[in-house]
Amino acid sequence: MAALFGTRVRKLREAAGLTQTEVGARTHVVGSRITQIERATGAKPTLELTRSLDRELVADDLLIDLWPFVQREAFPDWSQAFIAYSARARVIRQYASHAVPGLLQTPEYARALLSVGYSLRDAEHLEERVTARLDRQNRLTGPDRPHLWIILDEAVLRRPVGGKAVMRGQLEKLLRSAEEPDITLQVLPFDQGEHGSLGGSLTVLVMPDGSEVAYTEGAHNGQLTEEPDEVERFVLTYDHLRAMALPPLMSLDLIRSVLEADYRGSRVPSRPDRRRLAQQQLQQPGRRRLRAGGGRIPRRRPRP
Repeated sequence: MAALFGTRVRKLREAAGLTQTEVGARTHVVGSRITQIERATGAKPTLELTRSLDRELVADDLLIDLWPFVQREAFPDWSQAFIAYSARARVIRQYASHAVPGLLQTPEYARALLSVGYSLRDAEHLEERVTARLDRQNRLTGPDRPHLWIILDEAVLRRPVGGKAVMRGQLEKLLRSAEEPDITLQVLPFDQGEHGSLGGSLTVLVMPDGSEVAYTEGAHNGQLTEEPDEVERFVLTYDHLRAMALPPLMSLDLIRSVLEADYRGSRVPSRPDRRRLAQQQLQQPGRRRLRAGGGRIPRRRPRP
């Protein structure tokens, strides 16, 4: 598909009488980037670049229509069918056991996750996969955005993927995302013990016609289930997880607590440290105390 996309771009460019450098200037990229796209040798084009190419080359949405098929090639074969379903789903319910789902990942978090594994060829392949993953997030801002309901295992919050700075940014993004009306976050705490999805992640997709498909994923493979009886079993499992998880407001409180306790900035003292410092300051000799109503308690003068 990348080769087909590149061929279409080349033919449209030549029909318009433009050089690769001229097309690059019009789409705000260097000419060599257009060369890579036409030869299908570099990172796959982003949706923004595809829209620019489609507009400047007067492709009448041809390139935009091809783009989703090009992007799927950046993902493993076993996940491409799931991505195709996700692109049309009206509701996405997901339980994440080990990592933040791709739809809510920061670029730094995604890069840290995708940089490990034997399937990675080189640095260019890494950036290609990061771009493809982040481009999927455009679905959450479009007019047909789905309702996203995500349950995060507490392990997702505690595992420092990419280091403390990366996790701090990721948890902050989760808190911001939860403010969106179409996104609901819950956390499944450790103290709930065992459950039906300890082995991996689970996603249930509700399609526009009301049908449902389920997708389970482990470290190295995934399986899409369309058989109604099997899907119903996974829906029941997800409902149990949702019942075991903390309510949304309590979940956000836990995320904030983990953010402050485990991933705070090096210069920001923790809440216990701040409390201890305040107590030490109050116990210092000569420090004025405060009345309950906020006024200062005057010092007593020594009796003559």
